[in-house]
Amino acid sequence: LWLPLALGVAAVAAGQSPLQRRVVRDVLDYFHGRSNVHFLFKEREVDGVIEREDPSGTFVQLRLGLAQTACRKRAPQRHCRVLESRRKPTCLACYKFDTSDVPKVLDKYHNCGPSHHLA
Repeated sequence: LWLPLALGVAAVAAGQSPLQRRVVRDVLDYFHGRSNVHFLFKEREVDGVIEREDPSGTFVQLRLGLAQTACRKRAPQRHCRVLESRRKPTCLACYKFDTSDVPKVLDKYHNCGPSHHLA
């Protein structure tokens, strides 16, 4: 059961640009920082990706599907089992990065909730 999930997450990450992976990590940190979130969540899917460069920087937009795990966020463990029948929120994220060698976030927007609320 773990192998297909691990391979799926690895395949998703392999197709992402460095800025997209950075947005995913930042959104997970944001989501886990919310006071009403008591369990750890893992990346389930990334879709609707837009990455566009212009003279002012790079714009990244994506939808991140999450899956709840059995691990409490206050006691994270290395291997957290995904609970298939539990919450599967979706986060919409929009980020604007500058053009420096190590891009800085100029602006960002997150909206996380049940996927039907973000339709």
